[in-house]
Amino acid sequence: MLKNYIKVAVRNIFKHRVFSFINIFGLAVGMSVCMLIIMLVADQMMNDRHNPNKGRIYRVNTLPYYNGNKHQEGNETATTSLPIRDELLNNYTGVESAVRLVRGFGNNWIELEPGNDINIPVSGYFADQGVLQMFAYELLYGDEATALVQPYSVVLTKKAAEKLFKVENPVGETLKVGELGTYTVTGVLKETENKSHIVVEAFASMSTLKSLQAAGVMSNENEDWYNFHTGWVYIMTEEGKTAEDINKHLAKIHDDHFSKLPTPETTAATYRLQPLLSITPGPLVNNPIGPFMPWLIIYFLSGLAAVILITSCFNFTNLSIARSMGRAREIGVRKVTGAKRSQIFIQFISESVVIAFFGLVLALILLVGLKPFLLDLAFTRAMHWNITANYVVYAVFVAFALVVGILAGMFPAIVLSGFNPIKVLKNLNSTKLMSKIGMRKALLVVQFSFSLIFILTVIVIYNQLNLFLHSDYGFNPKQKIVIQKGDTSYESLKAELLKQSNITSVSLASHIPSAGVVYNEDFKKDLNEEAWTGLRYFAVDEDYLVNMEIPLLAGKFFTAEAGESNKNAIVINETAVGALSYASISEAIGQVIINKRDSSEMQIIGVVRDYTHEMAVEKLEPMALMYRPEEFSMFQVGYSGDYDQASAAIEQAWAKVNPGLKVEIRDFEAKMGELYEILFGTLVKVIGFIATLAIIISCLGLLGMATYTIETRKKEISLRKVLGISNGSLVYTLSKGYMIILLLAVLIAVPVAYFGNTLWLENFSAHVTVDFLTIIIGVLILMVLGVLTIGSQTIQALFVNPVDNLKSE
Repeated sequence: MLKNYIKVAVRNIFKHRVFSFINIFGLAVGMSVCMLIIMLVADQMMNDRHNPNKGRIYRVNTLPYYNGNKHQEGNETATTSLPIRDELLNNYTGVESAVRLVRGFGNNWIELEPGNDINIPVSGYFADQGVLQMFAYELLYGDEATALVQPYSVVLTKKAAEKLFKVENPVGETLKVGELGTYTVTGVLKETENKSHIVVEAFASMSTLKSLQAAGVMSNENEDWYNFHTGWVYIMTEEGKTAEDINKHLAKIHDDHFSKLPTPETTAATYRLQPLLSITPGPLVNNPIGPFMPWLIIYFLSGLAAVILITSCFNFTNLSIARSMGRAREIGVRKVTGAKRSQIFIQFISESVVIAFFGLVLALILLVGLKPFLLDLAFTRAMHWNITANYVVYAVFVAFALVVGILAGMFPAIVLSGFNPIKVLKNLNSTKLMSKIGMRKALLVVQFSFSLIFILTVIVIYNQLNLFLHSDYGFNPKQKIVIQKGDTSYESLKAELLKQSNITSVSLASHIPSAGVVYNEDFKKDLNEEAWTGLRYFAVDEDYLVNMEIPLLAGKFFTAEAGESNKNAIVINETAVGALSYASISEAIGQVIINKRDSSEMQIIGVVRDYTHEMAVEKLEPMALMYRPEEFSMFQVGYSGDYDQASAAIEQAWAKVNPGLKVEIRDFEAKMGELYEILFGTLVKVIGFIATLAIIISCLGLLGMATYTIETRKKEISLRKVLGISNGSLVYTLSKGYMIILLLAVLIAVPVAYFGNTLWLENFSAHVTVDFLTIIIGVLILMVLGVLTIGSQTIQALFVNPVDNLKSE
């Protein structure tokens, strides 16, 4: 019986090739997008599943809180107080092993380009000896028991070892890691297909930190309970112990260390265990140790894919119902000859499933083209996401196609199997399935409404991205180059750079503005005040204002002559004047404020005009400029003329001061806009892509409906032509129903898109609006595509020959 159903289904598919192609293509597009997301989630689900102790490993997350308010769910961080590792091991039971991973060794994993500093050849962490056993790393070379015991020891991945050394076994070789010293390779990790949520090229021994701290290269934060941002702590429970057992210990540790705080404003923390397998996909947390996929992104992508898939299913439903009159006699004859409704229902469901499997084959082909698009997105590259598939994933695809086929064919099968045989065989022409404004037209309205909402949203996001990248920041980001300071002598390099004829200014800073990096310090005017005032800050030198072209409104700035006394001075912005409760800018000049970090007094010597020092998505915060040479991390080099010539001049100056070291040259404006491009550039591409698919599928559905209309109304068209209807009137008569559908879609989509986009735009300090021009452009795109689709079929009516269609009447 099933074999017969499939045979009939295949015959009908080839008999109605145009409608079948539209259905198959539409389902294939929707399925391919959904399958991409399935593969992406499957890739993330592979992280750490190879670990034999995965069910016993947890990460200790932190929930910082202020002023006694312990409910700070949105502030959960993956990093934690590093002393908690020894506290759990030494003073509590139930923990078999625990390891710390501390940032600061090598480059960051999130960089799109190769590292923060090309003179640091690896990305990695300082780690306790047990990290190899905890995360089931196997060594190709070296001794697991001793690899991370001695100071200045490092274990490399096989890829990193091949990148750095020419020898097969590099154990015993050394490498210099910036200003962190020279390290001896004590192990090489075996290359496997196993995936981990920790992206790393190297682990350096934790014992190295003591030497670096003694030398003043790194601060001692291993014993600081109030530092929650430097590293991560993972524990493995003893057999038979649960997370609840350890959570009781964590509550006790909180009470012991945070019940009495140095000051009421001191940041305290509660702790929470996060299972290893729930890290990715998982909840959104701050300070992740590596790329991960939050459930929020999965829901967002799934929602977009669902819209495309639903649109495809709408097409299937529409075209199946439109063709119903052509199959009404078939259904009537089958029922008269004894077929049950359930058998006819199964027949149509079978056809739907067969079409879905044809769609699955086409979807797999489309995946080949879609995969490079997704992997090339800035966000995907930044998060190190991959798209992989295995037998389980392909089995999910088959099940997915089966479900899609059933869902897409359910409604048509119910409707068509319910035909009354007497009515359809007695007078087929009087049989009506849908009213004039029925389900088919409603579905088309919904489809085009979705399409227009996506089109308008893409335009709005694109406009917002342009605003971020080209708005008035309050400083000049153009004609500037950024180079990492590293461990070079900044006075020598600065002097050498200024000798170059096309270098106009050179300044040092801790980080660049409006790029997503935030430093913060707390201040008071008087210790008797209740609360500290938080100020964002930049560590800058005396040439910063000239380099950035930021106006000084009052007072003075740091000077080279002032030397070390600059450290006791501070320059604030206009917003900080109000935040510190000064009545005016002039009143703030000369005032002394207290720094919470070390209780030092700092004199306000100047006030600068407000400028966009944080990302433009944030509201303007109070900000300070401070002279802290130890925090300088980059040169900002202003130049005149050509970028390439300026780059060559910088390389020449760098080579004189740092012979043998490479210099990484980055355009200031491009680096500043990198995070905007990752977030909003990716959104523009993803939603633009979804909008394109939605409009293509909608237009295909409209094409199918228009084609069917012309086919079924040929006799009517012939009679109208015989009676003398003009070509223009004929096209109008055939098109007006579809034009009404497009207009209804516009009336629905424009208010939804306006209010929906206005809602998220209002979260930004600087934002565009959903203006009249945006709406007009979006509507024109929809109408032009809709008119072209309808017109391609209705114009065919002009060439219908009445003789061919009326000669037998």
